[in-house]
Amino acid sequence: MGIADRLVRVLIAAIVAVLYFTGVVTGTLGIVLLVLAGVFVATSLISFCPLYTLFGLSTCPVSKTGK
Repeated sequence: MGIADRLVRVLIAAIVAVLYFTGVVTGTLGIVLLVLAGVFVATSLISFCPLYTLFGLSTCPVSKTGK
């Protein structure tokens, strides 16, 4: 997972948390979004997203070593 992807995930998680704790998003939708924000933070911290592996995606830049 690339640095830009990690930063975007943390930023989205922070926005969702602010919206939830200020009462803008409430109820079931708020809880679902808060759980999703937690997943975003967790995957950012470990730099691994299982869905990316499942779909064969990578946001990590390719290093050109050996040349």
